[in-house]
Amino acid sequence: MSELARMSQLFVRTLREDPADAEVPSHRWLTRAGYIRRVAPGIYSWLPLGLAVLQNVERIVREEMDAIGAQEVRFPALLPREPYEATNRWTEYGDNLFRLHDRRDGDYLLGPTHEEMFTLLVKDLYSSYKDLPLSLYQIQTKYRDEARPRAGLLRGREFVMKDSYSFDVDEAGLQRSYDAHRAAYIKIFDRLGFDYVIVRATSGAMGGSASEEFLAVAENGEDTFVRSPGGYAANVEAVRFTPADPVPFDGIPAAHVEDTPDAATIETLVAVANELFPEAGYTAADTLKNVVVMLVHPDGTREPLVIGVPGDRDVDAKRLEATVEPAEVEPFTEDDFTAFPQLVRGYIGPQALGLDEEGHGVRYLVDPRVGEGTRWISGANEDGKHVFDLVCGRDFTPDGLIDVAEIRQGDPAPDGSGPMELARGIEMGHIFQLGRKYAEALGLKVLDQNGKQVTVTMGSYGIGVSRAVATIAETTCDDKGLCWPRELAPFAVQILATGKGDEILAKATEIAEALAARGIRVLLDDRKASPGVKFADSELLGMPTSVVVGRGLAHGVVELRDRRTGDKQEIPVDTAVERIVAEVTG
Repeated sequence: MSELARMSQLFVRTLREDPADAEVPSHRWLTRAGYIRRVAPGIYSWLPLGLAVLQNVERIVREEMDAIGAQEVRFPALLPREPYEATNRWTEYGDNLFRLHDRRDGDYLLGPTHEEMFTLLVKDLYSSYKDLPLSLYQIQTKYRDEARPRAGLLRGREFVMKDSYSFDVDEAGLQRSYDAHRAAYIKIFDRLGFDYVIVRATSGAMGGSASEEFLAVAENGEDTFVRSPGGYAANVEAVRFTPADPVPFDGIPAAHVEDTPDAATIETLVAVANELFPEAGYTAADTLKNVVVMLVHPDGTREPLVIGVPGDRDVDAKRLEATVEPAEVEPFTEDDFTAFPQLVRGYIGPQALGLDEEGHGVRYLVDPRVGEGTRWISGANEDGKHVFDLVCGRDFTPDGLIDVAEIRQGDPAPDGSGPMELARGIEMGHIFQLGRKYAEALGLKVLDQNGKQVTVTMGSYGIGVSRAVATIAETTCDDKGLCWPRELAPFAVQILATGKGDEILAKATEIAEALAARGIRVLLDDRKASPGVKFADSELLGMPTSVVVGRGLAHGVVELRDRRTGDKQEIPVDTAVERIVAEVTG
């Protein structure tokens, strides 16, 4: 778009009603303001105003990536199967991958991410330590077949992403590249202008070690994170508690089975237990809840898994999914219970669980709080019966630990830095140290200083560019519409000609042209519409500064409005251009 655009010619139609599928404010306002249009679930077209914001985000990202010496490339979206087969991600991605065949029946995919392509490109061109360190990035459209696309641009099946990769000879080099990207991300997100936190994160199916996420604080965010007064911050999926120290269990009575009719829930079990042993004062925390799920591995293998957690806690579905990835979690069905008769619904106990030396049985993993010597009430694997004084390490031995129990407001931080608070956020960026997973799988090696071949170590760094547009809209909008930060707005100034007569429109046009000549992007509302419509659309579109040329012109003034603060002031028309320039550039 040119420096000066006219509403009468701009390709935009504002809507007075919310779209039927809008679940969050950003989706509602971006659609109503004519920034995006839905094509299919999770797929959107970018209209001129929306594309301008997207390009502004891209510009900021490019400037900061270029500043650390990263170089931009661009890969195709249509990719062959073979590289993803080599890293096993053709299988691991499961149903999230868009797969297709060409006319010769060759297998292709629409790229969900491009680690393989970056790795193979560097392998093709570089062979010496002298070529490194190297950082490459691209800003490109990605494709993932989301099962439940939602929230407009925040959870789509087609989205724009900046992904970059660093290539180094050793771990020290990787750390330097990681630190440089981290600093660049801080500058990017500071410029994007929303409240964000940096939290510890998991790497998931991507692999790697050190991992951090940049989350925009937003009550509608899909991610839950925790933070403590002492500075601990983590995505809930990444919170890891230290396993409980062993405690002596001398003197604890032998485990004993008791009749507990109609006690298939924790609440009813506690009630029955206190009837049987009123002096004990049992609570839900004294019970061992055993949750059974079915894991579906990428190759289609189905594996039952039982998770033991203290009865006052539930299993957090997102923490579980992140921990077992790339396997998917499905509910345990009636047919599954029939296939595993040792699992008695409502009365599952650890005595019948665990794998033997040959790997047969049902895998049993427990929460870190279920340490050696801890004492529990749990199912007896018989309908209507529970075991009391069941001791971990004496009466049962789990196959391992799994830290997937829900985290609560006020839980102590794992590092001892105080009670944690829960908050919601939108993932905006993710940086992690991939290590050598992809380099080893695809044979990326270089000769080191001694002439010996070494495997290159990599870092991976992503930013959701299209998601950033939605996130900024989400975190800056109000009940009237969008409210863009100045650096991201499609136009710095919107001028409204509100009133009848040629003089008002002529003066509004004069001011708009003078501002455009000074390099300021201006949107002139020159439509033959009522002032009320123009005011409503101005607030809906969300330009940071607006100028009303109307009845005040007869008294030699125009009105200057700040969209973000709501402040209004009358300024002399003779000095309006200078005042507006100062406002926009100051």
